[in-house]
Amino acid sequence: MPTRLFKSPCAAQVRTLLVILPGRGMTIRELNQQGFVAAVQATGLAVDVLLVDAHVGYYKGSGILERLRIDVVAPAQEAVFSSIWMAGISLGGLGALLYADAHPGEIAGVLALAPYLGELEAMPAVIRDGGLLHWQAPQGPLPDSEIGPQAWRSVQQLVRVGEAPPRPPVYLGYGLSDRFAPEQRALAEALPPARVFTAPGGHDWDPWLGLWQRMLAASDLPRCSTAPP
Repeated sequence: MPTRLFKSPCAAQVRTLLVILPGRGMTIRELNQQGFVAAVQATGLAVDVLLVDAHVGYYKGSGILERLRIDVVAPAQEAVFSSIWMAGISLGGLGALLYADAHPGEIAGVLALAPYLGELEAMPAVIRDGGLLHWQAPQGPLPDSEIGPQAWRSVQQLVRVGEAPPRPPVYLGYGLSDRFAPEQRALAEALPPARVFTAPGGHDWDPWLGLWQRMLAASDLPRCSTAPP
């Protein structure tokens, strides 16, 4: 799984890694060009940023979880990093949520920007049961084709308070006109309001950078002892 590492401008040694997964059809070069790495550095966060080229092919079956574990998380744990955060846009947001649910003890926090949560097939049941926290999730293995139920089951487990082991905090951002806004609102209703960010716009770059900046500023990611020049 190809990656590109951007070192923090902090003077002190950094021990937190922020992994960013792109959306479908995006490249890690595009993520950098759109200002996502620069936003992290401008905020004065004491984190190194790792852009991961997790294309759509990795999402077949459980491949994304295995490759992230082998190619990204395990090497980071063996290096200097004592804390790993995972972020993603659209399909990458789904990947970050799925990984945090599968390996909650390895991830310190999730920043999900306009996450894709599967098609609408799971939504009627979520609404019928009174929202995500009350939804009766299907039990047992699910077919690889049923991304929606898999995604919602993982997200439900992430947002439940008091689960063991403790789940990492999830921060959510999305455009109010996003084509996936109904699903994102269902997730937002299950999160603390302080971790939900919205802006005018759809499922595109226009609202995403501003949302990203706000999510970073509100997160518990560590700060440099002095702001970068």
